[in-house]
Amino acid sequence: MIQRIQSLYLLLAAGAGAATWFYNLWKATINAAGSPTVVYFNAQSSYLVFIVYMVIVALALLCIFLYKNRKLQFRLTVLNIFLSAGAIVLQYFKVQETANKIETTTPIITSSYLPSAFLPVLMLIFLVLAARGIYKDEKLIKSLDRLR
Repeated sequence: MIQRIQSLYLLLAAGAGAATWFYNLWKATINAAGSPTVVYFNAQSSYLVFIVYMVIVALALLCIFLYKNRKLQFRLTVLNIFLSAGAIVLQYFKVQETANKIETTTPIITSSYLPSAFLPVLMLIFLVLAARGIYKDEKLIKSLDRLR
């Protein structure tokens, strides 16, 4: 059913994934022509990162409505966990690539990850909690089937 706690976790994971599209994840201050300039990185800065997050959000939203087929819902949630972990790694490498590209032309004064950079980690946690809830439901249904 849609009112299960794992549906809430999947919705929160989708919300965190969608938020990565709009919030800046990394900020660098560079010394361009003698004046400090701020450069940002978000998911829209890289098409690959943006598409991976789109797939993760779509899969999380799809899993919410697969409540009648818990096995498929669990498998897709586990796949989404691996995609989310891969997206975190991809995001890190794309930020490093952006930093290296900037560093070749102008010196970077400061650079830091912004608090919104932890949204993918939060998304991963929500997906793990959803998978755990789906697994518990499946276990409960199997135990009830044994009693009949």
